[in-house]
Amino acid sequence: MAKIGNIDVGEFPLLLAPMEDVSDPPFRALCKEQGADVVFTEFISSEGLIRDAAKSVMKLDIYEKERPVGIQIFGANLESMLESVEIVEKSGPDMIDINFGCPVKKVVSKGAGAGILKDIDLMVSLTAAMVKHTNLPITIKTRLGWDHDSIKIVEVAERLQDVGAKAISIHGRTRAQMYKGEADWRPIAEVKNNPRMHIPVFGNGDVDTPEKAMEMRDSYGLDGAMIGRASIGYPWFFREVKHFFETGEHMAPPTLEERVNAARRHLQMSIDWKGEKLGVFETRRHYTNYFKGIPHFKEFRQKMVTSDDAVDVFAAFDEVEKEFAGYEFA
Repeated sequence: MAKIGNIDVGEFPLLLAPMEDVSDPPFRALCKEQGADVVFTEFISSEGLIRDAAKSVMKLDIYEKERPVGIQIFGANLESMLESVEIVEKSGPDMIDINFGCPVKKVVSKGAGAGILKDIDLMVSLTAAMVKHTNLPITIKTRLGWDHDSIKIVEVAERLQDVGAKAISIHGRTRAQMYKGEADWRPIAEVKNNPRMHIPVFGNGDVDTPEKAMEMRDSYGLDGAMIGRASIGYPWFFREVKHFFETGEHMAPPTLEERVNAARRHLQMSIDWKGEKLGVFETRRHYTNYFKGIPHFKEFRQKMVTSDDAVDVFAAFDEVEKEFAGYEFA
């Protein structure tokens, strides 16, 4: 049974990864309904929080139905990170996650995200200071290292644990790899197999089938799997993995009706949360996967991803439901 601090997160929990413009409250709600055990917010800039930037502050919204939920923050300045911890605490999350893994240039160039992998001492001292500054569990999301020649993740994970981190999620790529090539889970297993490690070690990267989740559990011995891209537009991935664990069989894919209903709810919740303009825009990335596999779908997808009017997008959902009624997904 994995525990983050005093929070019981189950046996081999499935965690929804923090993803920019994806892991917002509407999408987290859908993933939670479909079996995600722990969810995380989009990553939030510590500098944005202390400046009271509207977009950063909005990302602090969390809801009772999604617990346990972690708020993820990033930054490289100690004072800003500590101040942001105080702001985050007021939202009442179950844990605070530090992003030491984002490979995007605009984050890395400021020494934050994966940029801090160039300065492990800073990474450890920041974590230690944040642990001392809050009673909430501090967890870490990171990568194997800056590049192939600087992978010291076993040592790094142990040091983070020793200063008080309560769990670590490791993406099986270096920053230099970005999202190219295959994720290497072997170094993550080395972290888990380190006899000095006693906090949960979660694997991340390329968990895109139930078989891979099982491999991460049974062959690599990790404590849980963090799911990212496989869930975009497909919140059912969590329930499918759990079904496979229980039965050894693949679950029937969601029906057309389930997909249309999920898309409708997703869009409506997004509009309710962030307004029509942003709600319509930021749910577009999900539609390809919601309706993946339907032949001759281009015309309908174009309507969904080009219209700025919610009425038109809802109408497109209605058309899909009528046009492809009875369609069976493989």
